[in-house]
Amino acid sequence: MNSPAPQPERLRTAHLNPRAPTPFSLTPEAPRCAAIAAELRIDALSQLSFEGEIRAEGGDAWALKGRLRARVTQPCVVTLKPVRTILDEPVERHYSPHLTAPEGDEVEMPDDTLEPLGQFIDLAAVMIEELALALPEYPRAEGVAFDAAPADPAPDTRRPFAGLDKLLRGGGAD
Repeated sequence: MNSPAPQPERLRTAHLNPRAPTPFSLTPEAPRCAAIAAELRIDALSQLSFEGEIRAEGGDAWALKGRLRARVTQPCVVTLKPVRTILDEPVERHYSPHLTAPEGDEVEMPDDTLEPLGQFIDLAAVMIEELALALPEYPRAEGVAFDAAPADPAPDTRRPFAGLDKLLRGGGAD
């Protein structure tokens, strides 16, 4: 039985059909998922898929719409027990040749979904970036609550050195 040809992870923009959508479907195999999990510093990535289509938008731009699905395992921020999360996220990107790549360390981007259009649209890079953005920042095991330490009573701001004399006398000062 023949398996389907693997989906390219990068699409050359010059080869995209402006009159019809270009469907895509990425489902990395276990070794690639393990490498992505290591890159993102998560315990496991047992399932990952990214599906959708790219279509022409406004003459010379392209729109990517898709869905990212994943099963991830991360340590609980309180107990370090494994926390399994199922992600199902919509993905939308717009690529424009009129947008230049940002320069410098800190740049304000007007729209998170707007990207400069280059020679390729890297589906694998979009998949990994969207996965990183969708991960829970503070995963918690079921039933675990974070109990904050009780707050110290407010210090007496009128006399900030009020207890210093007791400390000096009891601390064996010369």
